[in-house]
Amino acid sequence: MLPEKKPASPLFSSGPCAKRPGWTVKNLQSAPLGRSHRAAIGKSRLKEAIDRTHAMLGLPQDYLIGIVPGSDTGAVEMALWSMLGQRGVDMLAWESFGSGWITDVTKQLKLNDVRKIEAPYGELPDLSLVDPGRDVVFTWNGTTSGVKVPNADWISDNRAGLTICDATSAAFAMDLPWDKLDVTTFSWQKVMGGEGAHGMIILSPRAVERLESYTPAWPIPKIFRLTKNGKLISGIFSGATINTPSMLCVEDYLDALNWADSVGGLKGLIKRSEANLAVLRKWVEKTDWVDFLSQEQSTISNTSVCLKITASWFTALSDEDQAAAAKKLVRLLDENDVAYDIGSYRDAPAGLRIWAGSTIESTDLKALTPWLNWAHAHVQNLYK
Repeated sequence: MLPEKKPASPLFSSGPCAKRPGWTVKNLQSAPLGRSHRAAIGKSRLKEAIDRTHAMLGLPQDYLIGIVPGSDTGAVEMALWSMLGQRGVDMLAWESFGSGWITDVTKQLKLNDVRKIEAPYGELPDLSLVDPGRDVVFTWNGTTSGVKVPNADWISDNRAGLTICDATSAAFAMDLPWDKLDVTTFSWQKVMGGEGAHGMIILSPRAVERLESYTPAWPIPKIFRLTKNGKLISGIFSGATINTPSMLCVEDYLDALNWADSVGGLKGLIKRSEANLAVLRKWVEKTDWVDFLSQEQSTISNTSVCLKITASWFTALSDEDQAAAAKKLVRLLDENDVAYDIGSYRDAPAGLRIWAGSTIESTDLKALTPWLNWAHAHVQNLYK
C-alpha cells in the first residue's frame, strides 16, 4: 500500500538544490534588474554578498573572496590554470569530480609532475601519501560518492605547496579549517540553494603570493585571469566581477544569507544538515536493503547522501540490470511526486543520492523513507 503522507517538498536534488524553506520569488523584488552591475547599486550588492559570506564562514581577516563565472567548476578551473605548474602536484580523487580535475591537469594543462592518489567510490585514498612539498588538489566532500574527508589533520601546517579545495557541497554545511586551505571554491547552487552559473573563490595570503610571483607557461583565458602585470586584480574581490553576473541571482543569494542568519548562521546551517543525516542514518540502520556507499562512518557526507542497494535480488543482477532497476525505483518516486532527481550520479554505482543539506527539512526526509521502502518493494516484485 502507498504510504499515507508525502514530503511537503519533493526537492532532493544534489544540484541545483532546494530553495530555503519559505522561499518565494517575491523576496527578489528589490533586485536591481536592468541596471549595470558596475553601477553603484550593482557593485554594492556584489560587495555585500562577498562581505557577508566572509563573515558567515568565519574567514581569517586576510582571506579574500571573489565572485567568478562558471559556478564551482569555473572557480576550480581558475585556480588550476592560474596557480599550478610552479611545483609538483598531488591530485586526490575518489569520485567523478576529483577524477575530472585529474583529467584537466594531465590532458589540458599537460603537467608532467603529477601524482594521482585515488580510491574507488565509497572509499578515501590514503591521505598520508600527500607530500607537503607539493601542491594538492582535492574535494572536501565527494558530491557523487557521498564520501567526505573527516578532518584536515593530514594537511601539514608547514607545507610548501598550496592546498586547492573544491568545497562546493561542503561550504556552509561542514566546519572547514581555513588555516589549512589556501584556495577554496564553491557555488551558490548547493548548500545555499542558490541559482547556477555563479562560483566563489577564496584565497589565502599564500595563494595570493603564488599568483603574484608565478606566471604559468600557458596562456590563460580572460575569465580565468586573477592578475594583471604580476599583481592581483583586487577589484574581483570587492565586487568588480570578471564578466556580467545575474543581479537576480545575486539577490537570491543574499536572500539565502538572510535566511541563514535567521537559523543561527554557520552553526545553525551545519546543525540542520547533520540533523538531516541523522534521519537517514536511523532509517538505514533498520532497513535491510540499503546502506551508505561510504564505507566509514566518519566519512559519510551530511549533504550529498549516497546509498547503495544491498538486497540479494539486486546484487545478483548484472551491472546493466542494476542500473535499470535503480532507475525504475527513482522513476516511481518521481511519478508520485515524492522525490525528484535522487538517482545516483551517472558515473557512480547504481543506487540513490539524496540531498540532505541545510535547506532540506528533516520532516520531509522522515516522510520520504516509507516511500523509499515502498518503491523498493515494488521494483523487487518486478524482478522475482
